[in-house]
Amino acid sequence: QVQLVESGGGLVQAGGSLRLSCAASGRTYRNYPMGWFRQAPGKEREFVAGINRSGISTYYADSAKGRFTISRDNAQNTMYLQMNSLKPEDTAVYYCAARESTTYAIYTYGESYNYWGQGTQVTVSS
Repeated sequence: QVQLVESGGGLVQAGGSLRLSCAASGRTYRNYPMGWFRQAPGKEREFVAGINRSGISTYYADSAKGRFTISRDNAQNTMYLQMNSLKPEDTAVYYCAARESTTYAIYTYGESYNYWGQGTQVTVSS
């Protein structure tokens, strides 16, 4: 089993920055492909960014390109999402996810992931 715990959310003004972290643990965790998703009130969950097992390859939703950076530190079993130039429309609960896979692919669909964190709230004020 794998446990994922997000941290780093909070309240920030538009134009500000936040860095989210996702710590992975569990005896079966093996540097799986991971991703960040978000869900705003009244909206469906959406993909934000994904990263492959090595961390070399990344992929972003259009809304995140140029503002967000996904990265991982496999030695620390931790994934990050650096969010800059935040906008009020970025307000959501952000979730990290991991797929139990040994491939080096990136996954953009929530249904592809086996494990999810509890989420961390990000609120951007205008």
